[in-house]
Amino acid sequence: MAAFASNMPSEVGLRMLLCPLGSNIVLRTASCSVGVVLPVYSTFKALESRNQDEQQRWLLYWAAYGSFSIAEVFTDKFLSWFPLYYHMKLAFLVWLQLPSVDGAKQLYMNHMRPFLLRHQARLDQIVGCLYSEMTKFVSAQQAGLQFAKTLLMKILGTATQVVGGIFHPLQSKPSGGSRSIEGPTGREEQARSEIEGSTPLVPNSESENDE
Repeated sequence: MAAFASNMPSEVGLRMLLCPLGSNIVLRTASCSVGVVLPVYSTFKALESRNQDEQQRWLLYWAAYGSFSIAEVFTDKFLSWFPLYYHMKLAFLVWLQLPSVDGAKQLYMNHMRPFLLRHQARLDQIVGCLYSEMTKFVSAQQAGLQFAKTLLMKILGTATQVVGGIFHPLQSKPSGGSRSIEGPTGREEQARSEIEGSTPLVPNSESENDE
């Protein structure tokens, strides 16, 4: 029994290494990369190139992905227990993006657009009410938000000074050392100048004796 328990971690590690798609962690990371990271960069490229076809394509994708994310909030806890759920999710995200299939456009035109057109008036009222409530909340909490902003800026300033003192503790020491080194040299120069100033007085005294 003990030998079996000792071999279990190695077997699990080998299974994850040889079959990485069987791990939910790998599948979630792949879903995040395919569903968010790549579309973000592709949207950036479409906006910078000002290609209207690409912009419309990725706008449709984000509409489809947002609808899928809303549905996933309520169903993920239940669907995640089904076998191959994350495999199907990854395949669905790939299907939404493939140019040959254009799944996001199909989903929008066949399902989302008819639903939104049918309930557009009610949705406009809900969205307008939400925006008005948000505006009222922000205006009512303006003083608190300003105080929180000021406090956050002070905390960030203090943290920056502390981090700077930790990583650069020797910046003030060279200036003090240079002063201690420059002190004796300044005294030596002053003594030399006094000696040089007193040397011309010797010939004058000799000339007075000759007179």
